[in-house]
Amino acid sequence: MRSVKVYEETWPLHTPFVIARGSRNEARVVVVELEEDGIKGVGECTPYPRYGESEASVIAQIMTVAPQLENRLSRETLQTLLPAGAARNAVDSALWDLAARKVGMTLAHYVGVTLPETVTTAQTLVIGTPEQMALSAAALYASGARLLKVKLDDHLISERLVAIRSAVPDATLIVDANESWHIEGLAARCQLLADLGVVMLEQPLPASADEGLENFIHPLPICADESCHTRADLATLRGRYEMVNIKLDKTGGLTEALALAQDAREQGFEVMLGCMICTSRGIAAALPLVNSARFADLDGPTWLAVDVEPPLQFTSGTLHL
Repeated sequence: MRSVKVYEETWPLHTPFVIARGSRNEARVVVVELEEDGIKGVGECTPYPRYGESEASVIAQIMTVAPQLENRLSRETLQTLLPAGAARNAVDSALWDLAARKVGMTLAHYVGVTLPETVTTAQTLVIGTPEQMALSAAALYASGARLLKVKLDDHLISERLVAIRSAVPDATLIVDANESWHIEGLAARCQLLADLGVVMLEQPLPASADEGLENFIHPLPICADESCHTRADLATLRGRYEMVNIKLDKTGGLTEALALAQDAREQGFEVMLGCMICTSRGIAAALPLVNSARFADLDGPTWLAVDVEPPLQFTSGTLHL
């Protein structure tokens, strides 16, 4: 028998996290602990209101499989019991962690992946005035960050981007609109991004408006985030996106994420590895995917005032493994 614990945690942020969808001052996560033969595996997820999730709904989902977990539910069976999403991720991550710890291996080695010593991660620029965003970009670049992810809404696009590019002429920039743009005017905005040397645009349109990207000619790659959760989404993304953002909280854990990454690459998509605002536990669960990704956006724990112990080691723009 396994023992099962499920609980929520709140982690204050050191700086408000502001995107097109709103602002937040804390990370609220749900944790699953599985203990078997004196060995404990832990998984974490971040419920996301955009996908109809809350801490309460996620815990309720997890509790529906608690009896099977106590009877040594497998990862394979889990995929059939819970839908893709945060709840399944917490359980799937705990099962992977437990399996790796039982044989005394890191998760990456257990999966069969050799990790690099360092991973370049995007550092996020949250929405502010053009001047604020330019100052933040300059400070991040001065501290060592070379890949900056610029959050934008539907206002002051050119003003913000021109200010940022002027402040960091040599930084690699990616832009994330979080579904806040419209097809009207998108071609001109894409050209502006390309002219400023932005290397990728993430989810410009609402997921429900993806048809606007069908046969849409654009001068830089577009990445699907809210539009891509599992392998089942790939068929509708072809001809609309060149890249997919894989997050464990969308795929429902590493099991589906590994399969999605493989299928995406086989179908010609590049991969971005992303995260929610989370602790180091949430990032550790995704590390077997870093070698698959063109871009890694794993700075979630760097927004926390305090991280779990032991934390992963971040310096500005770099994750040290």
